[in-house]
Amino acid sequence: MNFNNYLNQQDPPKYYLVEAILITVFCCMPFGIIAIVNASNVESRFKNGDYEGAVQSSKDAKKWVTIGFWSGLAFLILYGGLNVLSVLWNFQ
Repeated sequence: MNFNNYLNQQDPPKYYLVEAILITVFCCMPFGIIAIVNASNVESRFKNGDYEGAVQSSKDAKKWVTIGFWSGLAFLILYGGLNVLSVLWNFQ
């Protein structure tokens, strides 16, 4: 931890690294990779004393995790709906 951060006793921002890895593995790889890059920048920026940069990287990681989650969920719903329609279409 940087000496200035220790004196100010600032807590590091949330990393979102676990969430980013889960999004990459289970949901949407392109958005997850961007989230992992931003999440890994949080710790390095915080340790270098760039608290504002760490907060911005944390916000960016959260944004990409959220985008990846919702786009993956939308894809699953669309895919499931099309499968249901396909099954119903074949029964007629």
